[in-house]
Amino acid sequence: MSVDQQTVAKKYNKWVVILSVAIPAAVALLFKVNLRKLGFDVAPLSFLPPIYATVNGITAVLLLTALWAIKNKKVQLHERLMKVAIGCSVAFLVMYVAYHMTSDSTKFGGEGVIRYIYYFILITHILLSIVVIPFVLITYVRALTQNFEKHRKLAKITFPIWLYVAITGVVVYLMISPYYN
Repeated sequence: MSVDQQTVAKKYNKWVVILSVAIPAAVALLFKVNLRKLGFDVAPLSFLPPIYATVNGITAVLLLTALWAIKNKKVQLHERLMKVAIGCSVAFLVMYVAYHMTSDSTKFGGEGVIRYIYYFILITHILLSIVVIPFVLITYVRALTQNFEKHRKLAKITFPIWLYVAITGVVVYLMISPYYN
């Protein structure tokens, strides 16, 4: 890596750290804020869960297609797909927070073994969605700075985590959707 690339990488790395801390903290804080309970006259955005679940599904398809693209040496397609996947993840996050700021949380109503399965999937989804943020950002920075060897190595870790988060986002929605009001 050249000196210029190292300088650029260091600048990006500061943002990686800031965003890796700020995003989960902001989501946790905003998740606790309900605008309606604070007296704001806003309609609940109850139409959003199927949309953001679909966005998670699209993200999974984009990730798989991007993997296919890079394995077939379609570098520009891979790059475009990854940028769209990041955009989808950001869109998901905005919709998720907006929904929870305007709507009451839905409790899972399943009983027995399915309850344990649901909570296992939900907890691993939440934890890995936090863990994947710096992985995605660092992997992306390594591509931007053309440090492709390190990019590939980290992508082998980032990809399955991100794919799991995207797929389990859909699964969590499908499991809880019968209990929406």
